[in-house]
Amino acid sequence: MTLNFDPRAKATALYHGEFRPMFVGGKWVPAQSGQEMQALNPATGEVLATVPRGSAADIDAAVAAARTAFEGPWSKFSPYERQCVLLRIADLFETHWEELSVSDTLDMGLPITRTLANRRRVIGMLRFYAGMATALHGESIDNSIPGEIVSFTRREPVGVVGAIIPWNAPTAASIWKIAPALATGCTIVLKPSEDASLTPLLIARLMQEAGVPDGVVNVVTGTGTEAGARLAEHPDANKIVFTG
Repeated sequence: MTLNFDPRAKATALYHGEFRPMFVGGKWVPAQSGQEMQALNPATGEVLATVPRGSAADIDAAVAAARTAFEGPWSKFSPYERQCVLLRIADLFETHWEELSVSDTLDMGLPITRTLANRRRVIGMLRFYAGMATALHGESIDNSIPGEIVSFTRREPVGVVGAIIPWNAPTAASIWKIAPALATGCTIVLKPSEDASLTPLLIARLMQEAGVPDGVVNVVTGTGTEAGARLAEHPDANKIVFTG
C-alpha cells in the first residue's frame, strides 16, 4: 500500500503524554477516584497519554447517564433520524480515517497499512447499520382464533447496553458494539481494554461531533476487574455484549 501521508507526522500530532478524560453523559470527566493509568505504545513502551482508571462509581454514573438518555431525548428519535445520525458518523469516520488508523496503530501495535485497510470494513458496518435502522420491522400474523383477528409483533430497543471490547482493533471493535445499539434505539456504555483505550475516546469525540445526544454513547476507561466487572454485573444494564 502506498501512503499519501506521513504516519510519523500524524502520530506526533496525536498524543503527547497528556491526560485524556473519559466520556460520560456528554461530558469529558476524570475518574471519580482521581486515579489514572498510562496508555503505552506497545512498539516502544512510550507513554502516549494517561487516561482515567474508572471504577464501579464511574460505571454507575455512565449507566445512569445512558438510562436517562434512553428514556429521554433518544427515545424520541425516529428510525430515520437514527439512520441520519449513523450516516453522519460514517461521514466523519471517512474524513478522519487517517487519524483513526494512526491512533489504532499507536494504541495496539498493528502496522499502519493494516489499520488503514480496515476502512471499508468499518465504514461499511456504519452504513449497513444505518440502513438497518429503518429496515427492522415486526410481523403481522394470521390468527387461528375465529373472527377477523390479526396478531402482530413489534421490535423494541432493549435499553442500556454494556459493551466490553479487547485490545485488538479498537476502532472496529467499538463500531461492532456501538452501531447496532444506535440503530435499534439503545444507549451504550463502552468499556475498552486498559491496553487500548485511546482510540475509543477518539471515537467518542466523533460521536459527539456527529450530534449523538448526551448519554447515548459513554466510554469508561479502566481495568477489567474494576470497571469491566461492575458493568457486567450492573442491575440497570439490559444487555451485555463482550468480545474477549
